[in-house]
Amino acid sequence: MTDVHNTATRSRNMAAIKGKDSKPEMIVRRSLHKAGFRYRLHAAELPGKPDLVFPKYKAVIFIQGCFWHQHQCSMFHWPKSRTEWWVKKISANRSYDEAVQDKLRELGWRVLLVWECALKGKARYSSEQWLDLVTLWLREGNSFNELPPS
Repeated sequence: MTDVHNTATRSRNMAAIKGKDSKPEMIVRRSLHKAGFRYRLHAAELPGKPDLVFPKYKAVIFIQGCFWHQHQCSMFHWPKSRTEWWVKKISANRSYDEAVQDKLRELGWRVLLVWECALKGKARYSSEQWLDLVTLWLREGNSFNELPPS
């Protein structure tokens, strides 16, 4: 199947996708800050430059887009055009994510993945629910956890 956009439109659309300060990331950041948590952003000295770093809790949070990180939820669908290229690209993203998470845990950091669908999908948590879950994990959680949709 061919792309529904011409090359210039597709290029503009892809260039507009943010790697930092995405809407889901800003939702999490604002809520945690309002709840009294203080954190660093995108610490370059840590593997994978986690979205949020909580040195006090020796914890990091990644806010994952369901498409880019191949989350098995209703928000993820394989593109109909250039499927082979997308499978290779997204599979590489997944491998990189797993390697980064393993390295962070080896360094003694706890890792939480907050999936986009947990914040804005059909089965999303209320803001109070996900904030309670993240707060509980920060204070006493294990070395790895995910916040999938409710």
